[in-house]
Amino acid sequence: MLPPEQEIEEPAQLRFLRRLVTVLTAVMIGGVVLIIALLVIRLNDKPAMLPENVALPEGVEAKAVTLGESWYGIVTQTDEILIFDRLTGKLRQRLQITSE
Repeated sequence: MLPPEQEIEEPAQLRFLRRLVTVLTAVMIGGVVLIIALLVIRLNDKPAMLPENVALPEGVEAKAVTLGESWYGIVTQTDEILIFDRLTGKLRQRLQITSE
């Protein structure tokens, strides 16, 4: 160990590199905190509510469901899309999917 009057001065490039590493560490910590906060906010949102009972026509089996603001759609095994009103549960539209 050198006496205080003989200590070597830190080179400017090394000092600059040390500051860059410190800034990078702070930015990474901030990024991780931000991602965690966004995940917590997003996962605590209310899920879109489906009606408790969906009355499908006789013999129809659901394959997929999609939601809109005032409607929900059900894709059936027979490649048909049934669009229901979200408030009343009544069938609004029936679309047949055709392949060309």
